[in-house]
Amino acid sequence: MNYRFPEGFTWGTATASYQVEGAIHEGDRTPSIWDTFCARPDTIFDGSSGENACDQYHRYPQDISLMKELGIGAYRMSIAWPRIQPTPDGTVNAEGLDHYRRVLDMLRDNGIRPVVTLYHWDLPQYLQDCGGWPRRDTALRFAEYAASLAKAFGDRVDTWTTLNEPWCAAYLGYGCGDHAPGIKDHAQALAAVHHLNLAHGLGVRAIRAELGDKARCSVTLNLSVTRAATDSKEDVMAKKRADLFNNEVFLGPMLEGRYDSELLTATARVTDWNFVHDGDLESIRQPIDVLGVNYYSTNTVRYRADATSIASDETAPVATTPAGLDVHHNPIPAQEHVETLPPEGELTAMGWNQDPQGLTDILLELTRRYPGLELMVTENGSAWDDEVSKDDSVAGVLGPMVADDAASWSVVPGRIVHDPKRVAYLDAHILAVARAIDAGAKVTGYYAWSLLDNFEWALGYTKRFGIVRVDYGTQERIWKDSGLRYRDIAHTNVI
Repeated sequence: MNYRFPEGFTWGTATASYQVEGAIHEGDRTPSIWDTFCARPDTIFDGSSGENACDQYHRYPQDISLMKELGIGAYRMSIAWPRIQPTPDGTVNAEGLDHYRRVLDMLRDNGIRPVVTLYHWDLPQYLQDCGGWPRRDTALRFAEYAASLAKAFGDRVDTWTTLNEPWCAAYLGYGCGDHAPGIKDHAQALAAVHHLNLAHGLGVRAIRAELGDKARCSVTLNLSVTRAATDSKEDVMAKKRADLFNNEVFLGPMLEGRYDSELLTATARVTDWNFVHDGDLESIRQPIDVLGVNYYSTNTVRYRADATSIASDETAPVATTPAGLDVHHNPIPAQEHVETLPPEGELTAMGWNQDPQGLTDILLELTRRYPGLELMVTENGSAWDDEVSKDDSVAGVLGPMVADDAASWSVVPGRIVHDPKRVAYLDAHILAVARAIDAGAKVTGYYAWSLLDNFEWALGYTKRFGIVRVDYGTQERIWKDSGLRYRDIAHTNVI
């Protein structure tokens, strides 16, 4: 402990539009694939949706006051595409732009740099009605959307992040159907992978066409840290196969302009990859200023010799995926001989293991592979089953004035969540970042996931990742010990 981070190191928090905004029927917003998915029976664990979420659409002034109290230097937020282009003709919605301008301006006025994710999974439903990410046109439409945001927001945005975790959007959305739009088709999943890659490249190009080379561009990937169960040739081969479809399918095109040939041969019976057109890889490989790394846990795999009982990849069993959902079939193709072992040690409420060393390892591996590329830990956190306690010594944070000129509390006083396991997880993983920096990794920031408890996708409101608790009935924010601990770290720059 007592490690001092480099001067200028960024401490931030992160959220996503569908998980926190609510107000899905306001501001001329139209449905996203998540609105449609949530309306279907038996898709969300608790039958909920993002209709209200944390009501940040209305409460952002109070949440920004909370961020200022935390002492963070940056806020990673996402834009809801259906608020910006609510209709199939692509017309830009002035009310949506105005809302985000107000948010961006208030962040900057409070000394908080906006890190804006253009796509955090809330695809307009009308684009899914035309085929969604397996269709090439969606990538082209994304470039138009990116250009409109760059033109409207300009230098209000500190860093432009094209995509958040395309792994989840492609594999969970189209491979196993556990996420919106709920499709189970490996061919569509691989087409989605490619068109998300293409959207990234075209998006970076569109932003820089509007703003020039000064635009700071990035992408955020949930790279899987996979370990082989043994040093045997077979287990090492299983790890390589898992890495190819978890990591290389994004890193290769985005940073090296290529797909590994094994990806193509391993999936020959699933697809012929005819969706890859001449010039696509050149378009995908655009210079970026920073690579965002989302990290939560690790996987251990071994070779499965007997795959004869498995009818196809579509029904291949798998343990916990990198996104943490227990599924009855593998969202990823060509994994017949890859067995993911059950996680060990004390597990979080998501059923994930705790392995801070994995974060150090992936940061160092990326630095060795891409020397000079700036890295940021853009998500890291843990879910636990929290309980609220009374404590009259806990102060609230007085938020900005609201519309009726009555002062409001960003965090209510007198109540707190004691969450020692989340505090321990936070400390251990921030220390893992420190160790990576000491060993030479070029890491310039850390973003705690998440600022607030929120809508946790297919798990609804049953899992809480926030360093600040949200009472969903009253929308009150309540301090957690982890939030107070993070405030200390952000203010002192010391772990």
